[in-house]
Amino acid sequence: MPSPAAGGPVAWADAAREAAFGAWLAATAPAFQLRVPSLRSASADASFRRYFRIDAAQGSCIVMDAPPAKENSEPFVRIARLMADAGLRVPEVLAWDEANGFMLLSDLGAKTMMEVIDPEVPQASHAMYMAAVDTLIRLQVASRPGVLPPYDEALLRRELALFPDWYLVQHKGVVLDAAQTATLNTAFDKIVAHNLAAPSVYVHRDYMPRNLMLADQGLGVLDFQDAVYGPITYDIASLMRDAFLSWEENFVLDITIRYWERARKAGLPVGDDFGEFYRGVEWMGLQRHLKVAGIFARLTLRDGKPRYLADTPRFIAYIRATTGRYNELRPLMRLIDDIEGTTPVTGFAYGRM
Repeated sequence: MPSPAAGGPVAWADAAREAAFGAWLAATAPAFQLRVPSLRSASADASFRRYFRIDAAQGSCIVMDAPPAKENSEPFVRIARLMADAGLRVPEVLAWDEANGFMLLSDLGAKTMMEVIDPEVPQASHAMYMAAVDTLIRLQVASRPGVLPPYDEALLRRELALFPDWYLVQHKGVVLDAAQTATLNTAFDKIVAHNLAAPSVYVHRDYMPRNLMLADQGLGVLDFQDAVYGPITYDIASLMRDAFLSWEENFVLDITIRYWERARKAGLPVGDDFGEFYRGVEWMGLQRHLKVAGIFARLTLRDGKPRYLADTPRFIAYIRATTGRYNELRPLMRLIDDIEGTTPVTGFAYGRM
């Protein structure tokens, strides 16, 4: 996720780590013809990782700063290789100081898909979304069990627990009574069961325009280190029900239908009934939105990153729209409305924020 300080100077809070980084960079620079004085901030994300850009004799490279005590970089290296083998354009790991958490990567460019999207003109972004669909299908076709961690019931439930633990209790200050707790638990049981029924493929887990890079060589993919093997509905839900951007449902349906058609032709297990598949996407999206609302509250309250919480109303709108569609989820919708002080959803289209 882009940092407000992108392009600015590199600051260090830890002098010892700054010294270790300087020594590593000086030792690494000759082999890759890096111009050390050109080092500047490129981006940061919701974790403890930071990214810098540095010029080379030809083009530029990206440097990752991932403190080992906070971030395990091994999955990034392993999954980058897996995705490259699947034909995706991902950063190449050029050098890695595993002990200190410094990494040199190829540069996929400075422009994300998110940066060029015009939210007011969805059709102008149609070709980019179809490129994202084709890239996603390429990843899913390469799927094999036993390679990535399973997106299993335990993980689904840990993620869902972020909503009551961080959004409701920590952020909203809500103390759930017995009836509310029962409503939440019943809804979570239904959500988990519904999503576990979907066939499994490789799941990027944060497949959205902020993590897709635009370049002449094709669409690049970032932030894949948390990839798992799980519901095929997840990544298309993530793409079309974005954490930072909302589309009218006609555009969401258009791209999702085209994904489903192309996935079927590719032999992926999306079923023969689009309506049934779309319901699966909605239920998977609901799980993601509940989880991310909790994560954004945690980023604010625990990690001191308040800018993420500004997008929480988008997630509550997604949650309310989906729970309003299905009778078995209506109790959850009423619970959300009671807590948020909102009006019950009517109709089917959820619209843009």
